[in-house]
Amino acid sequence: MSVEQLPAAVREFANCLDGLLARLDQGGGWCGVFWERDPEGMRACLDGREVPPWDVMESLLGDLAARYGTDAAAPYAEQARALHTAAVAAQDARPGGRDALGDRLDVMLREQRYAAERRTALEHALASATTRAQADALRLDLAWARDDHARASARCEELRRRMAALDHRDQPPRGHIPAAEPDGAALQPDEPTGGRSPDPAPTVPKQRRRRRGGARFAGAAEEDTGPVAVPPAIEEPLPAPAAGGRGTPRGARFAGVAEEPPGAPPRPAAGELGAADREDVLATVEALRRLRGAGRTGEAHALLVEIAYWPAVRFPLLAAEMRHAGLAADWATLLWEAASLPADRLVAAADALTAAGHAEDGQRILREGVVRPAPETGRAVLGLAAEGRHREVRVLLDAYVRVRTPEEAARSAVADPGMLVPLLLDAARGVSDERYWDLVHALRVAGFTA
Repeated sequence: MSVEQLPAAVREFANCLDGLLARLDQGGGWCGVFWERDPEGMRACLDGREVPPWDVMESLLGDLAARYGTDAAAPYAEQARALHTAAVAAQDARPGGRDALGDRLDVMLREQRYAAERRTALEHALASATTRAQADALRLDLAWARDDHARASARCEELRRRMAALDHRDQPPRGHIPAAEPDGAALQPDEPTGGRSPDPAPTVPKQRRRRRGGARFAGAAEEDTGPVAVPPAIEEPLPAPAAGGRGTPRGARFAGVAEEPPGAPPRPAAGELGAADREDVLATVEALRRLRGAGRTGEAHALLVEIAYWPAVRFPLLAAEMRHAGLAADWATLLWEAASLPADRLVAAADALTAAGHAEDGQRILREGVVRPAPETGRAVLGLAAEGRHREVRVLLDAYVRVRTPEEAARSAVADPGMLVPLLLDAARGVSDERYWDLVHALRVAGFTA
């Protein structure tokens, strides 16, 4: 599509992106990572043939803040958000836009599942690492796997919102507050707002080559060796430019790999929700709100990773308070992180949410929790069954056979076919006759007697 054929909003956003990139070090920070991971995708966005996912823009705006300061970058962030909103709306409104979004969502769901499985495998490998060098390498790979999963998750949510907007665009609004309209001004390649002189751009070692996945900017890490680059964190105050060499991953996507953030709440003991629980939840939500407001995304994500392991009884209050504080996106991220909990705690969290009226969240955490590797799910079910926790087994397998393909479900039976095959079939029968017979076939192909 030529420049003349582009929707005006898409063309204006492409100009905005071009102006933003002109201010950044093309080989440093997240900008350098994106150029190395997917140069074709970057050029497509600059040409207006594609609009990048918003998480990419957030990272680039983070680079801008690291170079010029958060105050100077703030007006650009507001304008970029408005222009991005208008551009995706114009792009989605074109003929075939709804189908294209559905296709992209399918791709991103596969990316998300792969990243979740890789993250879980790396976490297990790290737990059994025997040398410091091995552990360091695994931590870096785990950081990238977590980044892949977080980005894929964010993009799935973004695509679902865009599809919902198309589905409801002809319906009268019901209390919806529309996104800010662009003011028509694109970023220009002159001095940034505030007229500050740019500080030296943070430098990082050369980024290892990574696999480019089916979606733009979203490849999963290859098993590769060589120097590893980690984009600099956006902190307040801004850190000094990084020296060359390998460092500990930090920043929005690397929480849980770096050291625990100071002031992170301790993990309380399980029990009924009491005054102390309520106080911790309220204080933590307020801390998270302040971190987001200050642009301290690394610390915010580290806090989310920490509270994902809190007792299940706190989850309903977290859901209500985070949404009330305007942190719905962080609540979604928290659910993604909590999906990696051990099976018994995963079911407990889902039960607590459902009992408190958050049934959709309860189902969601189960759906996300069963994307772990098939053999691991089988072992988790066996562990629950050995403890006599049959209700938890039914809940977990019901979600599992709904979300995973019959072939994947069949692979989960390898740990103990005699025990797991009947349980899987019983769960599939509760979903539908079609799912039951599909699983019967998959089990037979896998060599198990159905």
